[in-house]
Amino acid sequence: MPSPAPEDDEILVLLVRARGGYGNTVAEHLWVAGFDDLPRNGPFLLGGMANHGGSAVEMIRSLGVTRQAASQLIDTLVLRGYLRRESNPDDRRRLNIVLTERGRAAGAAIRAATAEVNARLAQMLSPAELDGLRAGLAALGEIKEETERD
Repeated sequence: MPSPAPEDDEILVLLVRARGGYGNTVAEHLWVAGFDDLPRNGPFLLGGMANHGGSAVEMIRSLGVTRQAASQLIDTLVLRGYLRRESNPDDRRRLNIVLTERGRAAGAAIRAATAEVNARLAQMLSPAELDGLRAGLAALGEIKEETERD
């Protein structure tokens, strides 16, 4: 069977190469701000909660991790002072997961890093190219959702 043509792999290779574009910048901003103890996926969860009003449950669903991994992530973020558990006033059997002051400060560093990458992209790409990038990534997200196993 012949090897695929280079252009067939190009998007996959570009995605792998681009993977750290946001991640490296976020990690640098967090390190400079003194938040160098975040576990993997911690910045995504904190950034989503702090900057997009998402709940911990919504952010974890977006990650697509197991319940055990989600529980470990929240436990770690609570132990490190980024999140806290509070009683749910509507249902005492449930707990709300909320940002602490430290979590909000880390969220601000994540927001600054994301804005920096977005600004660099806006300098490097035309508005039409940025729209195309968003559309392509959204389409890949749909393919992922369609092909996921329950």
